Amino acid sequence: MKRQQLLAAGLALAATALLSPLHASAQAEAWPQQKPVTIIVPFPAGGSTDMVARALAQQLQAKLGGSFVVDNRPGATGTIGTGFVKRALPDGYTLLVSSLGAFVVTPHLQKGVPYDATKDFDYISVPVQAPNVLVANVARPERSVADVLALLRKTPGKVSFASSGNGSSDHLSAELFWQQSKTEGVHVPYKGGAPAVNDLLGNQVDFSFQNVNAVLPHIRAGKLRALAVTGDKRSPVLPDVPTLAEAGVKGAEVYSWQGMAAPKGLPPATKKKLSDAVIAAMQDPETKKRMLDQGLEIVASTPEDFTAFQLREWARWKTLIDTRHITAD
Repeated sequence: MKRQQLLAAGLALAATALLSPLHASAQAEAWPQQKPVTIIVPFPAGGSTDMVARALAQQLQAKLGGSFVVDNRPGATGTIGTGFVKRALPDGYTLLVSSLGAFVVTPHLQKGVPYDATKDFDYISVPVQAPNVLVANVARPERSVADVLALLRKTPGKVSFASSGNGSSDHLSAELFWQQSKTEGVHVPYKGGAPAVNDLLGNQVDFSFQNVNAVLPHIRAGKLRALAVTGDKRSPVLPDVPTLAEAGVKGAEVYSWQGMAAPKGLPPATKKKLSDAVIAAMQDPETKKRMLDQGLEIVASTPEDFTAFQLREWARWKTLIDTRHITAD
């Protein structure tokens, strides 16, 4: 009797082992029809990351069926929402869309971050990226990067650069700019990009490296002067503005980017279905035009490319943060 029970148990285990890949495959085929897919944005509504996430949600719903909803969970520089995604089931129904901060910057600046960005996620795609742009109030006399460098060398440690916060891509752009040009300015962090830009418009601060899409309307309205972009090539929306390298500051290329990730362990079939849909979504003519008009450049990378890119960015920003002694305070 005991032998028959053991044999039955063994056959059941074998059947389970054989069926589990089929079960996983069936689950992936059914995804995302079983329930709504929640895209967590770890920042407030209205910013660049939120805009990208909502455009993706709309496109993914159209291409895959099912329901895709955006849930903003801001706090602790993006780590609260990102930590929430890490703890979710890896079934494709909870996704993360975040800027580079949560993926490759904040973990180097804050202690006790509730996730390991190198191990806890499956990286799906980088839909878009955008260079930052060095801007000044038009009332200022500086009209080129050379003018800014001359001012920094004449008055070291006195020229102010606004940013949207410690460890933001605009802050890191300034640090890299100072490092590569062997100059020094004063970092003035704000709680978000909007107040930083407001003080720049009011001529309360001297310069700022802002996301192109955040200041493009002010540049076009003639309120801010664009001096250089931080990309490795000129921005299509600012074709007359040189890159920092063209202006004589090499090795200071910075892109702000948004990435989509899922909790580690996403079924391979679901991962492929999702990444293929994200890549197709970014090639949709209407979405593509909307992104490009705002200064965002289409990347639409594969999971393999994003995974390798994330590790390169992780190492790069860790080196700068350590070298420049950048802190979260």
